[in-house]
Amino acid sequence: MISTERTRRGMTAVLSGERRGFLGKLLFVGPAVIASIAYMDPGNYATNIQAGAGYGYMLLWVVLLANLIAMLFQALSARLGIVTGKNLAEMSRDHFPKPVVWTMWAVSEVAAMATDLAEFLGGAIGLALLFDLPLFWGMVVTAIVTYGILIFERKGFRPMELIIGTMVAIIGLCYLIELLIAPVNWSAAATGLVTPNLPDATALTIAVGIIGATVMPHAIYLHSGLTQTRAVIRNDAERRKVLRFSNIEVVVALAIAGMVNMAMVMMAASAFHQGHSEVAEIETAYHTLTPLLGAAAASVFLVSLITSGISSSVVGTMAGQMIMQGFLHFRVPVWLRRLVTMVPAFAVVAIGYNATDALVLSQVVLSIALPVPMIALIIFTSRRDVMGDYASGPLTRILAYVGAAAVLGLNFVLLAQTFGVPIPFLVN
Repeated sequence: MISTERTRRGMTAVLSGERRGFLGKLLFVGPAVIASIAYMDPGNYATNIQAGAGYGYMLLWVVLLANLIAMLFQALSARLGIVTGKNLAEMSRDHFPKPVVWTMWAVSEVAAMATDLAEFLGGAIGLALLFDLPLFWGMVVTAIVTYGILIFERKGFRPMELIIGTMVAIIGLCYLIELLIAPVNWSAAATGLVTPNLPDATALTIAVGIIGATVMPHAIYLHSGLTQTRAVIRNDAERRKVLRFSNIEVVVALAIAGMVNMAMVMMAASAFHQGHSEVAEIETAYHTLTPLLGAAAASVFLVSLITSGISSSVVGTMAGQMIMQGFLHFRVPVWLRRLVTMVPAFAVVAIGYNATDALVLSQVVLSIALPVPMIALIIFTSRRDVMGDYASGPLTRILAYVGAAAVLGLNFVLLAQTFGVPIPFLVN
C-alpha cells in the first residue's frame, strides 16, 4: 500500500499546484496502460499474422482505424469513472431496470470468460513452444504465474500498474527487435497505412477480425473502474486536470498498442507474404520464423506472446472481478475467480480441440457481447443528468455513434460469415 498512497499524495500535490514537472504528471499514468493490454492480447496475434502473411502491408490502415476507434471509447470510459466516481457496471446497475441489469451481467460474464480463454491459451501456447512442454503444462505454469501477479492487487493500484507497464514495455521491445531483424519494406508499409484497400472477401474477413476484436468489452468496463477512485478530486478545476491527463494517457498508451499491432503485421508481411502466405496459426508462425529469420526472431516472438498472454490474463481476471462486483455488488476471492475463468481453457485442451480455432471462437463470443458496454457507455456519457458539464458534446457523440456503427456492423459481418449466412457483397 505504501507505493499506492505515495502516488495518491503525489497526484494531490500536482492537482493543487504544489508539484510541477514531467515526473509529477507520470503519477497519473496507469489506467490506460493496463487497458491497453486488451489490444495486444493473443487474439490479436493470429489476426495480425493472417493479415501480414496473406496481404503484406495492405491492411495496415485497418489497424490504424481500429485504434482510433479504441482511443475514443477508452477515453469515454475513463471519463465516466473520473466524473461520476462509479464504473460502467455500477452505473448500469443504478440506472437500468433489473431484468436489463441481469442480462447485461450474464452477457458480460460470458464475454469475460471468452476473453480469458484467448488470453490464457495464448500464454500457454507460447510457454509450450518455448520450453517444448505439453500444452496442458503450459497452461498450469500460466495459471500459477498469473495468480502470483494478481496477489499484488492487494497492495493497491500502483504495484499492478507498474507490473503491467513493465510487460507492455517488454512486448514493445520484442517487436522493436523483430522489426530490426525482419527486412521491412517501409515504403510499402507507409502506403498500406494511408491507403484503404480490400482486394477480396478474405481481406474483408480479416479486416472485420481486426476491428471486431479491437474494442474489447472487458477493457471498456475495466477502464472506468480503474479511474473512479484513483485520484482524490476536490473541485472542478482538479477534475478537468485529471481528465486532461487521462486523455493524453489514452492517446499515448493506445498509440503504443497500435504500433505493436502494426509491427506484428509488418513482421508477418516481411517474413511470410512472399512464399509462406498460408501461415495462419501462431504455432505455424513460430516454426516458420526459425528458418526464415533465425532462432532469435522466433524466440523473441514467443517471449512477446507469453508476456501478452500472462499480462492480458491478469487484466481479464481484474475486469471480471470488477464486472461481478459492479453489477451484483458481490465480490469473490481472486483464486476462485481465476479458477472459474480457467475452466473453459482446460476443457478445450482436455477434449483435444484445436487451440487456434478456440481463439477464433472466443472472438465470435466477444463480438456478440460487444454491443452491451459500447451502447451503455454512449448513453451514460451523453446524459447531462449523469455527467453534468462533462457530458459528451455533439461532435464526440457523432464520432461515438459512427465508431459504434462501424464496429457493430463489421461484427455482424463476422457473425454472419461464421454461421454461414450469405452476404451479397462478400464475393470474390
